[in-house]
Amino acid sequence: MISIFDQSLMGGLFGDPELRDILSEEKTLSRYIEIEVAYTKALGQSDAVNPDIATRAATAIESAQIFTDALHRASGVDGIIIPDLIRQIKERADPELHAAIHTGLTSQDVMDTALVLALREANSLLSQRIEAVGQSLGALHAQFGTHTMMGVTRMQDALPITVGDRIDAWGMPFDDHQTRLTELTPRLIRLQIGGPVGLRDLPDGVAQALAATLDLPLPPKAWHSMRDGLAEYASWLSLVSGTLGKMGQDIAMMALQGREISLSGGGTSSAMAHKKNPVKAELLVTLATFNATQLAGMHTALRAELERSGAMWALEWMLLPQMIAATGLGLNTALSLLKDIKDLGAPA
Repeated sequence: MISIFDQSLMGGLFGDPELRDILSEEKTLSRYIEIEVAYTKALGQSDAVNPDIATRAATAIESAQIFTDALHRASGVDGIIIPDLIRQIKERADPELHAAIHTGLTSQDVMDTALVLALREANSLLSQRIEAVGQSLGALHAQFGTHTMMGVTRMQDALPITVGDRIDAWGMPFDDHQTRLTELTPRLIRLQIGGPVGLRDLPDGVAQALAATLDLPLPPKAWHSMRDGLAEYASWLSLVSGTLGKMGQDIAMMALQGREISLSGGGTSSAMAHKKNPVKAELLVTLATFNATQLAGMHTALRAELERSGAMWALEWMLLPQMIAATGLGLNTALSLLKDIKDLGAPA
């Protein structure tokens, strides 16, 4: 694997099995199938096709054997796998059912909606982890908050503060991040359905039935070339990892000073046996920096050409999953790092 988040050798540092499963190829393909089945059922529910035909077609989609090696080859030709996926499904289905399979959809409808389903699942996990980080910080605050330490401004000792003051600076932004996620969710978690050029030229009730089946809001217009929701989400990911990075950087600097913090564990050095490197704190800084650099690419992808982009859309595929992985890993790393803190500051 090229992505550091998927490498087995570095999996102890960069691995996140829960998020890897949510973003996996297997889950993605299953979501494509789920959407195609739901769409076919929506055609039948709205009488756009004969309900019996729709039922049989949905069964054919669910039971179709999909050859992923053929999808692999097709991606190099079509740039996407949906056309070959539909070809494989129809190849194994009664021709009488073909009109109830994918008719009226476009590949981007399926792929964007599958992404939204993945984000809904990932965001639930990220929100839970943010809550857990907040609880861990609260526990440290309760244990050490009244201890004193030296406040540092512009890399110089300034005036005494409490440990609680510093922990507040680490933890308070997470409440805002949870609020931001709630606020941006309606602009992010929404059905994509527009057909070939985004006009949603479908029989009455089809889009509404699909939205109900997938439990996704139906926006007034397809967002094929309006990618601000994803760009805003990428900004949120960078904000979360940036907050974690600030905490990691502070802890690494406190460990460097050799005062006011005691950490268990720590990484070893191949050359200097006396060292205990603050690996987890450093990783938080790395992940925050990584997401900040990817954010420019996601904002560049706002320049989707005309009614649909190929180039900018593909850029999102490269960037956004890794930003999600970095954010989730950062939250898990922070939880582990906070548990490693054995002492903070000095009793008043």
